Amino acid sequence: MTAPNLDIALFTSGQARAIDRRAIDELGIPGFELMTRAAAAAYRMLRLRWPQVRRLRVVCGPGNNGGDGYLVARDALRDGLAVDLLALGVPSGADASQARQAFEAVGGRVEAFEAWPSLPAAELIVDAIYGTGLNRAPEGEACKAIEALNAAKVAVFALDVPSGLNADTGDCPGVVVRADATATFIVHKRGLHTHRAEVAGDIELHSLDLPDSALESPDACLLIEASLPRRPRDSHKGSNGHILAIGGDHGTGGAVRMAAEAALRTGAGLVSVATREENVLAMNAARPELMAHGVNGPQALQPMLDKASVVALGPGLGQAAWGHALWTTALDAGLPTVLDADGLNLLHAEPRALPEHIVLTPHPGEAARLLGVETAAIQADRFAAARELARRYRAVVVLKGNGSLIASPEGEVAVCRWGNPGMASGGMGDTLTGIIAGLLGQGSKPYEAACLGVGLHARAADVAARVGERGLLAGDLLEPLRRLVNGLPA
Repeated sequence: MTAPNLDIALFTSGQARAIDRRAIDELGIPGFELMTRAAAAAYRMLRLRWPQVRRLRVVCGPGNNGGDGYLVARDALRDGLAVDLLALGVPSGADASQARQAFEAVGGRVEAFEAWPSLPAAELIVDAIYGTGLNRAPEGEACKAIEALNAAKVAVFALDVPSGLNADTGDCPGVVVRADATATFIVHKRGLHTHRAEVAGDIELHSLDLPDSALESPDACLLIEASLPRRPRDSHKGSNGHILAIGGDHGTGGAVRMAAEAALRTGAGLVSVATREENVLAMNAARPELMAHGVNGPQALQPMLDKASVVALGPGLGQAAWGHALWTTALDAGLPTVLDADGLNLLHAEPRALPEHIVLTPHPGEAARLLGVETAAIQADRFAAARELARRYRAVVVLKGNGSLIASPEGEVAVCRWGNPGMASGGMGDTLTGIIAGLLGQGSKPYEAACLGVGLHARAADVAARVGERGLLAGDLLEPLRRLVNGLPA
């Protein structure tokens, strides 16, 4: 096995525990030594990030995450800081028990959670309640501790994962610690990078100097910054794809225009638009580079399909007779296709064979309809949902949302590390459809196009949001997109 790049490799909590166990059983590294390394790395991070802090409050659960907390508290005491340590029960394992003894050996005092109101105010709270194994809502004293921690209105530093966050899925079934920063150990856990992952704050990985022989193949990976290579000097419009964007029913002409313009800005050589006749004049006036045609049915669409190399199908398409007829005709053409919006809703209503090269781009609600489940079930395990969609439809799937996932039919999953809340506005999905279609037209394979397209889309949004997230429009992405796809500084 080639050693994974730990900067981008993502692992399940089961894999993380297996790596930990391999280090102990096969490499002879004692568990307490690993705990000591983790605490030392976390404490260094704490001091670098909060150098002025003089009083800590450390909240320790009974497991090994609590053991990490005891040793962070010990290191802080040794460094001259004041430390209040609250324990939620007694340590349940030998390593955590040894860590508590090490804290007490340097003069540390362990308080029960009930002592919280009587303790002096802290400048920083360390969350060491739960580790990677939690897959349910926190209960009892742990729930109360998390609520008190969040209400304290001081900075929070989480060890490994914020307590209450599912390390596998990024879901939070109950209360969750809202951390300003998280020190995670050995490998990145995939739940720290999708859905509710913002509760982790800034994440820093500490590999604890384990050798590559302790590792295994990751479950998923983070996207890396990428662009398209420079074009050959003899490149011409015909060699960079002819995209056909289909959609724009009555009142939704803007959706298909945004998809089409995004394909142009991504570098497609030619972009045609099949839409309602009423949209053509405005589209030609605003963006004459688009070849907009009024299409009233399949007969008018077919000549356009004959000239196209890629189809972007769904933005503003609608689900009435006009949209359904164009949808059926376009899919029957068998061209590489990006299917979005009403194109996905029609697929839910009428399952059918899809082209060999296809990318589906559902948001969680659309994904739920395609799988016949509730939206909450999609969000409870986005990795499983994306993989099941890709398997069931034999398609590359982009499951949109915070930490968008890109899944292949072969089980690969990539996670987008960029994006911001300003993207929660109309037209963003249409723009993504056009970007991916434009990349397909320039020769990218479906999984490659989806990964690169999602990354470019989110990075462009982050550049556009430098002047504020609120009020961010899909059209604001087009200028930074042009720079990013060419590998230029944005």
